[in-house]
Amino acid sequence: MNVPPEILTKCWFLAGPTAVGKTETSLLLAERLDAEILSLDSMAIYRQMDIGTAKPSLAERQRVPHHLIDIINPDEDFSTAEFVRCASQIAAEIVRRGRTPLFVGGTGLYLRSILRGVFEGPDADWDYRRQLEAEEADSPGSLHGKLQQCDPPLAEKLHPNDLRRVIRALEVYHLTGTQLSVQQQQAARIPEETSGNVFWLHPDRDWLYERINRRVDLMFEQGLVEEVRLLLQRNPPASRTALQGLGYKEMVEHLSGDMPLDEAREMIKIRTRQFAKRQHTWFRNLPECQEIKVTGNQSPLDLVEAIIQHSKT
Repeated sequence: MNVPPEILTKCWFLAGPTAVGKTETSLLLAERLDAEILSLDSMAIYRQMDIGTAKPSLAERQRVPHHLIDIINPDEDFSTAEFVRCASQIAAEIVRRGRTPLFVGGTGLYLRSILRGVFEGPDADWDYRRQLEAEEADSPGSLHGKLQQCDPPLAEKLHPNDLRRVIRALEVYHLTGTQLSVQQQQAARIPEETSGNVFWLHPDRDWLYERINRRVDLMFEQGLVEEVRLLLQRNPPASRTALQGLGYKEMVEHLSGDMPLDEAREMIKIRTRQFAKRQHTWFRNLPECQEIKVTGNQSPLDLVEAIIQHSKT
């Protein structure tokens, strides 16, 4: 599944780690480009998950049209291929209206899949998936260990808690006998075929870590605990994938009585900082991405000016 090249070349991209300031910068950039924003956030797709995902506010979404936010319920599945398909359709509609699609977010897999395309693979084998889920329930971490044996390159990229993608990788190998990482590479578009206006905000580490800590504290003030409590009370219940998100996983452990609240708060900060490091790796490894240094002294308007200065249009 690929975004058509005639659409992709009209798209702009703004990526960056969590808490770097993408939202305000993207709003100003969208206004400059006469753009509409398409979210590149794998957790913002879920309805009823607002605080822990740090979604743009209603006022911000009214200021500039946003897409790919609140598109499924927390109990529903949504593959990367489905994301690319939806994003392609919406981007084409934006172009037909004479406006610019601006992709904004921090999910490296989504960014790469839009730029390079995504291998859709065989249909789901639900019996095999249920078998794998039972194995993981009996022995947590065992599926990631299996993936390390049959597809080491992909296992290195996927976190052990990302069970949906780990299971899909094992399923593809089970059904085809070929590593998913190999099939993805064969289906990928080369970097030279993608848009030239792909940017990522690269912040000073200490400055970013302080912003992450403040953001986590703000989430607690805004009601993160209650948001997760309501998710756990849903019928049908939120999926394991949704509840593995940063902040949600730790709150589930707290509400289950397995982790004190203060410890959960600190664990969210630690894991979010670790996640930001993994995001950096994604963006650095995509040659399409042009780095925009963030020192902490620039305003969002300064960052927009830097992006425009480095643009290829």
